Formats: sequence, C-alpha cells, structure tokens
Amino acid sequence: MSTVAPASDVRRHELADFLRSRRERITPEQVGLARGTRRRTPGLRREEVAQLSAVGVTWYTWLEQARDIQVSPQVLDAIARTLLLDRSERSHLFALSGAVDPAPNTVCPSITPALTAMIEQLDPIPASIQNSRYDILAYNRTYGRLLCDLDAVAPEDRNCMLLSYTNEAWRSSVVDLDEMNRVMAAKFRASMAEHLAEPAWKALLKRLEASPEFRELWARHEVVGPGGRTKRFHNSAVGPLLLDHTNLWLGPESGPRLVTYVPANAESRERLERLYASTPATL
Repeated sequence: MSTVAPASDVRRHELADFLRSRRERITPEQVGLARGTRRRTPGLRREEVAQLSAVGVTWYTWLEQARDIQVSPQVLDAIARTLLLDRSERSHLFALSGAVDPAPNTVCPSITPALTAMIEQLDPIPASIQNSRYDILAYNRTYGRLLCDLDAVAPEDRNCMLLSYTNEAWRSSVVDLDEMNRVMAAKFRASMAEHLAEPAWKALLKRLEASPEFRELWARHEVVGPGGRTKRFHNSAVGPLLLDHTNLWLGPESGPRLVTYVPANAESRERLERLYASTPATL
C-alpha cells in the first residue's frame, strides 16, 4: 500500500531543492568572493552561504538536507539577501518555510547601484536588466520609451511577455509582432522547464493564458534557445528603427541578463539619439 508524505515533509524537500538551485546559480564574484583555482562546486559552497548569511555551516547544511529544523524570519531574510533572490523568489522562500516575511517589498538585491549606473551610461543605446522570466528589473531612459512608456506601467506588469500580448503601445511598436511573439513564447517554454513548480512562473503563465494569441502559440510546444537577432521597431516619436538585440548574462544563464538594442545603421543611431534627447531625465 502506498503512503503519502506529510505536507511538511514535501515542503521541506521543496525548500531544500530551491535553496540548492539558487546557491548553484550565484557566482563567487557576484557576492565579492574570489573564485580560486580549486573550485568544483557550481556557484557558491554551502559554507560560503552560511558565512555570508551569518548562520552555522551545520545548520545551513541541515536546511539543504530537508532536516526538520526551525527557521526564523530573520535568518530567512539573511539567506534571501545572500542568494540575491528577487521578490517572487523571496516570497517563495518564505512560503516554503511557513514563515511571515518581515520585509515583503524588499528590492531585488541583484540590481545594484553599479548596474543601474552602467545601463544609464549606455544611453542612447536602449538597455535593460531582465530575468529569465522576462521581468524588466531595471532600464535606462531610452529603453523606457523604446516600445511604450514603461514608467506608466505598474511595476508588477513590467514583463516583456505580458506587454507583448496585452499592451497596445508595445505591440504597435513591433514591426514583426507575430514572429517575435512566436519566438518569445518558445523561449519562455524552454526557460520554464527548469521552473515548473515555482509559483511566480505559474502565476505568469496563468496571466498569459488569458490571451487567445498566446494560448495558440503555447499549444504548439515550440522551443527556442537564447540568442540575439536583428529586430525592427517603429517608435511613435522617431519612426523606424533597426536594432541588434544582444544578451549579456550577469551570472548563470538562468539568472539576470543585460539586454541591449544596438543600432544596426546610421539612421537608427541618429533616431535613438533624438529619442534619448526628447525623453525626460527623471524617469
């Protein structure tokens, strides 16, 4: 006769798997540690997470081994900061731990002031920092007006997938909308394979499924890997733009990435300069 594991056991194992996956995606350089020459563990070591979070190594090891131990909200907060969890991941961590988050609106620590300054220096080249779920975590002045007025979009709706299927200004700015949406849906499916059980991903998928266009594309089960391409836009203020889309990962491929749109010709460069000049400095 089969038995069903108690819900608490399932939650502890989910928590252990979640912590391990997030630890393995963080590079030592992201948290100010030297990589060294003998590192075999992908990402951080358990003892490094424990040290950075100011908790005992044995205690943290037990946590990743799904031991039945008590976890305080303060310790979870420290671990969340060490692992550079975004808001959705942080919420998931506290839910799995059965604890109340003392600071539920904590800003994603992976977007440091240095990263913000870097993308501002790239103006008038449109640049943003996104995660693998297409959430727009930060952007510069030109990117903020490239496809729509991003400042007018609620922070929880600043997601390229959502905007591409639901925001009319964004959609009207994309010349090859059908093809772009097909590719984005295929990339999203490929990325989601590693996040099937995560609430933030399931919640986004549910929102996207309200779009008949997305449902039709999702039903094709197409998969496309990451990569850049030349894209055509029609900005309402400056006209046609031909831009080379590139990704630069700031850590492991499943983590945040720098997204840029470099002008592919002189006309596009001049129009981006005009767009930047016409955009208010206080976005």
